[in-house]
Amino acid sequence: MEARSTSVVVEVHAPICAAAAEILTPDSLRFVGYLCHKFEDRRRALLSARASRALEFDSGAVPHFEAATGVGGASSKREPYSHATDDPHWRCAPIPDDVKDRRVEITGPVDRKMVINGLNSGANVYMADFEDSTSPTWSNLTEGQRNLRDAVRGKITYTNPSTGKVYALKEKTSVLFVRPRGWHLDEAHVTVNGRVASGGLFDFGLYFFHNVHALLQKGSRPYFYLPKLEDYLEARLWNDVFRAAQSYFGVPSGTIRATVLLETITAAFQMEEILYELRDHSLGLNCGRWDYLFSYIKKFKCHGDKIAPDRSHLTMTDTPLLRAYVDRLIYICHKRGTFAMGGMAAQIPIKGNPAENDAAMARIKKDKIREALAGHDGTWVAHPALVSLAKSVFDEYMPTPNQIDRSPALSGKDVTEADLLKLRVVPKGQAITSDGLQKGVSIVLAYSEAWLRGIGCIPLNHHMEDAATAEISRAQIWQWKRHGVKTEDNGEVITAARISKLVHEEVKRITGGEDKGKWYLAGKLVEDMLTKDKLDDFLTTVCYPHILTTKYEGDIIPEDEAVSRL
Repeated sequence: MEARSTSVVVEVHAPICAAAAEILTPDSLRFVGYLCHKFEDRRRALLSARASRALEFDSGAVPHFEAATGVGGASSKREPYSHATDDPHWRCAPIPDDVKDRRVEITGPVDRKMVINGLNSGANVYMADFEDSTSPTWSNLTEGQRNLRDAVRGKITYTNPSTGKVYALKEKTSVLFVRPRGWHLDEAHVTVNGRVASGGLFDFGLYFFHNVHALLQKGSRPYFYLPKLEDYLEARLWNDVFRAAQSYFGVPSGTIRATVLLETITAAFQMEEILYELRDHSLGLNCGRWDYLFSYIKKFKCHGDKIAPDRSHLTMTDTPLLRAYVDRLIYICHKRGTFAMGGMAAQIPIKGNPAENDAAMARIKKDKIREALAGHDGTWVAHPALVSLAKSVFDEYMPTPNQIDRSPALSGKDVTEADLLKLRVVPKGQAITSDGLQKGVSIVLAYSEAWLRGIGCIPLNHHMEDAATAEISRAQIWQWKRHGVKTEDNGEVITAARISKLVHEEVKRITGGEDKGKWYLAGKLVEDMLTKDKLDDFLTTVCYPHILTTKYEGDIIPEDEAVSRL
């Protein structure tokens, strides 16, 4: 399929299935092509800047708060930011009526049944996720866009083919938010002027094109979550995308609203600057704590003084850098009149063991009480069964729709650079163990295998594992190997050979030697990711070429690979 406008050629290199035929209209492709043509050079420049900063971190550098002269001192090409931090008067845009109360938000992939269940969950917000909990197969993406289009119009239904059970929307549903993919992810089934499209612009563009007017007619708006931002220039790019999209459709500036997932260590040093860039479209910041831990480990993977203990020890209450991150985020957001959203409870109900389930629910409740008392305006859960628990906590501790007007906690004002970098000290003998290493390998392997089959989130060990949680295990195992760390229970060094052995044993245990699922492919990819000399940026980018319907080498797809043309 091909769509042309002046100087822009959009080609689709994938089968035009039923969902794609409905969603990829010539006009929708022209809009996606317009966005990609206008902003692709900036996207690539920002990704190049990320790579340069990563080399600096590998050499021992750490991030710093923005100075009045900009990052890098007086010679920096980045403009000064004293007006974003020193001006006491600017505020983020007023909050629309239908999202003033966001006390419980639930997230999940964009398959039809999940969209219905998420919107019916009783949560205030359902975030339909094209990123961490969706494997971006062509069918997942195009069917997901069709599902959201139908949901916005209240016409979405689903019939279970095995049981005949019919799923439909209730009269009152959650407010819909959408998370497009991050700047680092491509959409290799689509090219614009011969270059692979941005996954984020593809997701955003199609959803906005098909739904902006329907949402406005029903008294809502296009709401988004923005993932993986590393600095204010990446926020500025999204803001410019929003302005261009609104202008293209002739809707008022500020129609689009977005919450930024604060899930990279570099962004934690630029919270106020990120809000400033998006202030006319902002709905605050969210503590994306799992990706935040992954980012910390990845950025400082070569720092011998920042070796992370097993992820089970990196809790919100016991890890200094997480406490500092929360305090600063709440302070900055409330100072600027917008939401400070809490983090994800990744646990899921434990069936068949009431005592263990009660203990798990008690831990979740304690975590949600912590969030409400800290000043968060709402929280996330991963399972519908946790909505009522989280809601009861915030109903008790936050009787108002939000806490934005509450005086910012001064503890957030005093957070230092050192506070944001301080890991937890775990008692000797407990930080890194053989059991933790084995569990980490099994998590990365199981998630990668599911992702290769088109499934972006899986229940594992009574938790909902998605890309963010799997990435923590992947990055820290690589870091342990890089520094020759010993498991403290037996004194054995974590080597590439030891990791490979664990991967092979796990694949054999699961498959019994039979070729089933994607376990052999996942085993090969995971073994390579965990043992190679250079840490891959994201496991999803490693696995991505293996779920495509066309050849992909990271940049340009040959002309003859197009399946159909318009």
